[in-house]
Amino acid sequence: MIVAVDGPAASGKGTIAKALGHHYGLPVLDTGLLYRAVGLSVLKAGGDPDHEDDALAACGFDDATLADPALRSEAVGSLASRVSVHQSVRDALVQRQRDFATQPGGAILDGRDIGTVIAPDADAKIFVTASVQVRAQRRFQDALSHGGHPDMDSLIADIQARDTRDMSRDHAPLKQADGADLLDTSDLTIDAAVQRAIALVDAQLEGRASGVIR
Repeated sequence: MIVAVDGPAASGKGTIAKALGHHYGLPVLDTGLLYRAVGLSVLKAGGDPDHEDDALAACGFDDATLADPALRSEAVGSLASRVSVHQSVRDALVQRQRDFATQPGGAILDGRDIGTVIAPDADAKIFVTASVQVRAQRRFQDALSHGGHPDMDSLIADIQARDTRDMSRDHAPLKQADGADLLDTSDLTIDAAVQRAIALVDAQLEGRASGVIR
């Protein structure tokens, strides 16, 4: 059983993916962490995330990097979006993601191209989204909770820039996959969004079991 959860930054896809993993008893991979690890590795090496050779060289990062708290920062998130435009970087990380998806029992993966590239034959697909204002507010509250001093205008500009970069890149652009259900979390509580996600996945699984593939 493979479940693909895609969507833009701060849409809630990570929270939903973790909840689905708990509900179905499946391991979860935040694939964005892989790109964040590449971005952070480029930064530490003094390279240029917009330079493909520098980004590709950083793909050999140590697994321990995935536990680095710095990966969760807004700055590293922006770096991840920049290195992800390089096809060679995406190619270098594809097999790692597919191996996780096809492990015995299945898995939940969240990212931006899971349902379109990594696991196009996933048993269930969800595209999670929310308005730019709502996503910026979530980032704002998260930064405050960690003692930061965020600027709302900067957060909005960053999210819009990342959306544009992710949706317009030549390779594996962010988009709703064929057969994916849209889940807009703008006006939903976390619990409501999770329950809606479970209902959507259950419906897709039931549809497959009955031979109805959308």
